[in-house]
Amino acid sequence: MSARTPEPASSGAAAPTGTVTPATPATPATPAATATPAASRAERIGDAALDLLVERGMRGLTHRAVDERAGLPQGSTSNHARTRQALLETAVRRQVELESRVLTPDEMPGPDSGAGALADALALALHRYLTDHRALLVSRYELALEATRRPELRTFFDAAGAAFRDPLIAMMADAGSPAPERHALSLIAWSEGLMFSCAAGSFHASVPSLPELRTGVAELLRGMLGTGTGRLSP
Repeated sequence: MSARTPEPASSGAAAPTGTVTPATPATPATPAATATPAASRAERIGDAALDLLVERGMRGLTHRAVDERAGLPQGSTSNHARTRQALLETAVRRQVELESRVLTPDEMPGPDSGAGALADALALALHRYLTDHRALLVSRYELALEATRRPELRTFFDAAGAAFRDPLIAMMADAGSPAPERHALSLIAWSEGLMFSCAAGSFHASVPSLPELRTGVAELLRGMLGTGTGRLSP
């Protein structure tokens, strides 16, 4: 699943509407559906594995099923990932690659961009996940749950997650946080809770607008960084 051509994030916050916009998003394309002929075999296997996790859950993820979904000769997935652990690691690796494309590098805040730019980027990422990349959220939840039952996958999953966690800690420090690790944890927990509620929970039929998400992120950052910093607009 490749991210759409990014829409520029608004640096100014629009006033919140106070309502949640009913969402009827089109079913997002799955990774295998958007794979190009030039995709590597590892990418095709990873895309097919994520598709199966979304559609059938963990029980539906088998080497044979991945071969069929990816359109590969029987035995191809086993040759690439001989064990179930190796297949799960392939799926996690592809999950990280796809999630890293939700925002383009030029949409990420720079070292001295300030809290306002951080709020813009986080709101844009949340909105794209909830409108264009819901399938990625479902596959991530499947892998996270499986990691709670497989210590060897837990280690791999956590190491992969550091690719997102560590930069956020650095961004919080750049934004002026006096406790960047603690504040990054709070921001991740808030974001993950919101995404789960809107993708799989009781708010699954509604998606907050981009201005509403930006307001929510700004309120959280303002509480962390202080109201007198002047770095966040209402």
